[in-house]
Amino acid sequence: MLCYLTTGKQMLFYGSFGIVLVLLAVTAPVALLFGFSGALAARSRITPLRWIGRTYTAMVRGVPDIIFFLFVPIAMDEGIEYVRNRIKCPDWNQPVFAGNEFHVCAAAKMPLNSAPQIYHEIYGFSLAVIAFAVVFGAFAANVLYGAMQAVPRAQLETAEAYGMTQAQVTRRVLIPQMWTYALPGLSNLWMILIKATPLLFLLGIEDIVYWARELGATKSTVYAYPHPDWRVYYFLVLLVFYLVMTKLSEIVLTRINRKLSFGQATAGGEALRKADI
Repeated sequence: MLCYLTTGKQMLFYGSFGIVLVLLAVTAPVALLFGFSGALAARSRITPLRWIGRTYTAMVRGVPDIIFFLFVPIAMDEGIEYVRNRIKCPDWNQPVFAGNEFHVCAAAKMPLNSAPQIYHEIYGFSLAVIAFAVVFGAFAANVLYGAMQAVPRAQLETAEAYGMTQAQVTRRVLIPQMWTYALPGLSNLWMILIKATPLLFLLGIEDIVYWARELGATKSTVYAYPHPDWRVYYFLVLLVFYLVMTKLSEIVLTRINRKLSFGQATAGGEALRKADI
């Protein structure tokens, strides 16, 4: 059993846990950037920007997540290769879209067929990060927009009365104050993001779900070691992993929420004030 647990395929299974952690570490700030941009656009006084921000949040929230997880990587991949095909192969005279097929010259492939495997994996992972960021960025935009609306209008008007410009009010008053109201929603969104990481399997990335299914199955396409059906044990490991992740997240988020709520005129701040009395 020790030999089995230390094979190369098992090492790839262990390494796939790192893929999930990297996905969370990269996607969270990117999604927050998408959400912050969408929220500011939705509040903008410029009508086209306001339409873009509200359309983005409404469109992504109204369409099943899995559709965007499958659509965004494919659309971005074909879009990049189409542009590269126009630049690198200007004499290309064959139709790019022929029925259900997508054809570009070899030099336009992204990455190139001759590129090392690691480049293909990084490229696929990058597309997955963008897909996750687009979806969860829309939810974050909705949360941040609501948090901005929750900041007392009197504070903003007072800042304007002191001669601050709209940009200064947003940067110095609105944004620092909104985090207290946004954190509960962002905390829930972080938990949902953790639970959504198994969708990497649908994007063709060899994540923990892929390896648990392949290594635990009696008949596997990647490993010839004969054994009974051990999938229940592999997925039990995943269960423990996600429970630990969510518990640690709860502890960290609770501390952050306590720090931000201290002294604020919110339900959390009022609870802290009463606890200190």
